Amino acid sequence: MSLQECINELKQALPQEAVLLDEPMAKHTTFKIGGPADCFVMPSTIDEAVTVIKTIHKYNVPLTMIGNGSNLLVMDKGIRGVVVNLNERFSKIEQKGNLVYAQCGALMADVSKFAGSCSLTGLEFAVGIPGSIGGCIFMNAGAYDGEIKNAVKSVTAVNKNGKLVHYTKEEAQFGYRHSIFQDNGDLILEVELELAFGDKEAIEAKMADLTARREAKQPLELPSAGSTFKRPPGYFAGTLIDQTGLKGLTVGGAQVSTKHAGFVVNIGGATAQNVLDLIAQVQQRVYEKHGVKLYPEVKMIGEQ
Repeated sequence: MSLQECINELKQALPQEAVLLDEPMAKHTTFKIGGPADCFVMPSTIDEAVTVIKTIHKYNVPLTMIGNGSNLLVMDKGIRGVVVNLNERFSKIEQKGNLVYAQCGALMADVSKFAGSCSLTGLEFAVGIPGSIGGCIFMNAGAYDGEIKNAVKSVTAVNKNGKLVHYTKEEAQFGYRHSIFQDNGDLILEVELELAFGDKEAIEAKMADLTARREAKQPLELPSAGSTFKRPPGYFAGTLIDQTGLKGLTVGGAQVSTKHAGFVVNIGGATAQNVLDLIAQVQQRVYEKHGVKLYPEVKMIGEQ
């Protein structure tokens, strides 16, 4: 059973433009970093997604799943096997009463704005999260004291046998930046969100305020993977890094943002190794000064 046989079958099952070979992952991450994926597949329907998963497991080929690539650092040698990307081709959003249904490729910001336009409250905090809703579910993303788990009613996924599986919020086992999908390898397809009706003007005003705060504080003008480190108990990573005097610390094309120390940014031509070396320096120096260990929030995948 070979990767080439798997690729041949995927090419027969999907449109030509949905199966890419040796695809640079730098094109598919917000960090703009990463070597090539052996095979990069973009299903656009649930049936296609099920077929892709079945085929990959039939040939026992390594599988990596990504959404908008917003919380990822892909290593410089790229990713072996098949990368499955559910992106804007898989991004339908619908409302039924106080429920919102979103396919996993929909951007979290778009889902948040859609809910607001329907006078539904509960997703204002997420208006500035750059990832897809599938990625947000995968890592239980949060911002401004909100977490996506608080709005989830159910999640539909496909398991490695190609079977559709429905998870309740409890079954999804959400924790801090964690869900069951990090452990079981199921591919998230659709999310059902349970929200509450509210005042449309107040909802949109809150989203506008959070957007303005984000734009003022975060280095949105440069490629990054979002917050680099998890929040250590009792502290803020960015504050600790700033107090250690590390704003502007640079390794190659990777830099601790001069605007917000909690972000590592790509100032041009950064490699994954640059980022890893910079993260290691930050961890060491913050620990030496404050005695606090910082752990990366960014998910690292691929061959170093």
